[in-house]
Amino acid sequence: MKTTLKQYKVRDIVKGFVYNVAEGKGLFGLGGKLTIQPEYQRNYIYAEGGRDKDCIYSLLKKYPLGLIYFNKRSDNGQLEVLDGQQRITSIGRFVTGKFAIKINNHEVSFTGLEPDLKDRIMDSTLLVYICEGKESEIKEWFKTINIVGIPLNSQELLNSVYSGPFVTKAKEVYSNSQNAYIQMWSHYLSGNVKRQDYLKTALKWVSHDHIDEYMSKHRLDTDISELKTYFDSVIDWVTGMFPNIDDSSMKNVDWGALYEKYHSQSYDIDLIQQEVQRLLNDSAVESPKGIYEYVLGGKKDPQLLDIRIFSKAVKQKVYKKQTAEAKAKGISNCPLCAVGNNSNRTRIYKLKEMEADHVTAWANGGSTDISNCQMLCKTHNRAKGNR
Repeated sequence: MKTTLKQYKVRDIVKGFVYNVAEGKGLFGLGGKLTIQPEYQRNYIYAEGGRDKDCIYSLLKKYPLGLIYFNKRSDNGQLEVLDGQQRITSIGRFVTGKFAIKINNHEVSFTGLEPDLKDRIMDSTLLVYICEGKESEIKEWFKTINIVGIPLNSQELLNSVYSGPFVTKAKEVYSNSQNAYIQMWSHYLSGNVKRQDYLKTALKWVSHDHIDEYMSKHRLDTDISELKTYFDSVIDWVTGMFPNIDDSSMKNVDWGALYEKYHSQSYDIDLIQQEVQRLLNDSAVESPKGIYEYVLGGKKDPQLLDIRIFSKAVKQKVYKKQTAEAKAKGISNCPLCAVGNNSNRTRIYKLKEMEADHVTAWANGGSTDISNCQMLCKTHNRAKGNR
């Protein structure tokens, strides 16, 4: 790969700057000769956390912004930003009045700056390496130079590797913060739209967790209907199953996996919702995200819920009471051993030899408090299970 170092003035870079608000990305600069966010680039994220303003403050203080890399395309000679699109977009957005900075405790836009400060920004020099090479070389270099700064996450890297019409179309739907459906989807998905988390989820569902293979297969597709249809099917199923449940735990559920496993089964929606709501209100449930699979699966696997165990203080108190009563009666302090016929019917167990048990099993509505706690020897407790 060939590289050539060049210097550009900010005023040249932002000439003809175009920013697409709907897609949240810078489109063009250098009078139309520079594509700021090619397909393999992630979305613009510097506005989050104020890093866009930091770029402007650096220029005003005459600090260097670091090296920037452009790729010179072999097919048409057009330049595209390989590394530096966050910085360039931040500068372009400021110069075109998209945000303001604070100077002497006052919010000031570019047009409100003193002329010398405007010139300081516009005359700042940016060091740019022009890179020329094969697509595979450019993509590998893109991954390498993005190790520093805010690193690309796994989906952003895959977008760069498999850039093409499919990624472009998919990002228009699942990486677009202006999409009217994002708010509805946010009830069931976690992560940041601009960091490709929603796109990653959609691809994970349709590919059954083989995202890399799926993106490679569909890289040149201009139709993403399969992706959209599957994603919509999952969302429609979830909203149909739990229409009145609004809990943050829903964001942490792998709905794609549950859809595959349970969508062909029929359920009494009212009963499902009542049980889910009951469990969401149960303080003993330590893993709310497991509630949905637990209920859909017929309430057969309480391990999904990570039920809160009795505290050490409760166990000690119950043990002390049971042991004192057992010694007074001359029987075992394990209630089940005490009614047996072997030598253990009078055995007094040490605390470490016993385990706390729900008198009425949690699965049958028993609470996790001292009134429903008894100490059993380990053998009987493990044999009892949820009975």
